[in-house]
Amino acid sequence: MDYQEKARRVIQIEIDELARLRDRLDGDFVTAVDLLRAALDQRGKIVVLGVGKSGAIGRKLAATLSSTGAPAANLNCQDALHGDLGLVDAGDAVVALSYSGETRELLDVLPHLKRRPIALIAITGRLGSSLAKAADVALDVNVEREACPLNLAPTSSTTNMLALCDALAMVLLEARGFRKEDFAELHPGGSLGRVLLTRVTDIMRTGEAFVVVNADEPVGGVLEKMTRARAGAVVVVDPEGRLGGIFTQGDFVRAFQRRADVATLPVGDCMTRNPICITSDKLASEVLRLFDDHRIDDLVVLDAERRPVGMVDTQDLSRLQIL
Repeated sequence: MDYQEKARRVIQIEIDELARLRDRLDGDFVTAVDLLRAALDQRGKIVVLGVGKSGAIGRKLAATLSSTGAPAANLNCQDALHGDLGLVDAGDAVVALSYSGETRELLDVLPHLKRRPIALIAITGRLGSSLAKAADVALDVNVEREACPLNLAPTSSTTNMLALCDALAMVLLEARGFRKEDFAELHPGGSLGRVLLTRVTDIMRTGEAFVVVNADEPVGGVLEKMTRARAGAVVVVDPEGRLGGIFTQGDFVRAFQRRADVATLPVGDCMTRNPICITSDKLASEVLRLFDDHRIDDLVVLDAERRPVGMVDTQDLSRLQIL
């Protein structure tokens, strides 16, 4: 038995059904997005309900909506009939998922929902079903066949339902002007949150880890200070404390290739003048951009008066899980 070929067949069937879903998107999808957006604009929320496999897709939709700034909640149909209908408020939008559109547990909830001033969006594979007829708008996820070799297990149909839910959430996200910064606020523990919420002052080296030297100090002494601080670079300043340049391990190697007695030279003769800098109020995302654009490992941090106050080392970003 060729397992790989059978797997390709399953995937191809689902691809074909997704292509059919894409090609039949129409104005009803636009209406559904408008209903969801109107509910959120009125400070309402989105309530998602479904049963079985559709319920699993619904829980994912609710989680995706919530994580992209659209308040959403999943409602269990059985629990709804025993008190949890209080979750649904006037002005909310309800998304009901059922491929058949005839799921008994879901249909039992509909009359109670319809007594409230809510918008009802159905996602179903049967536009003539009871669910579709009860909805303000019904979105069609019908498939010609399941990817199951017996054409029984929900496979293509659940893939279509998942993709349509993702499309709803992502189009709604764009329609509401949701930004990367907004996403970061909702995901402070993730890598994107760390990049977009962390400022340079949170990651730069200061104190004993930040070495500042005068331009006339000999390279040998500067190297000792770098070693003690476990730093790959030092900042060189003029007598007024203004930035003169940066001296890195790379600068030392290049100078040594020219002169073996480099340790006796003033560090000002070997430093890199006009180094790439960043101000302390910037975000860590800007640090990443500068490292990538200029292919450097160390970045001098300046205060509002353009005086050196710290250093960012690319190794620090890895340690802080910002890269």
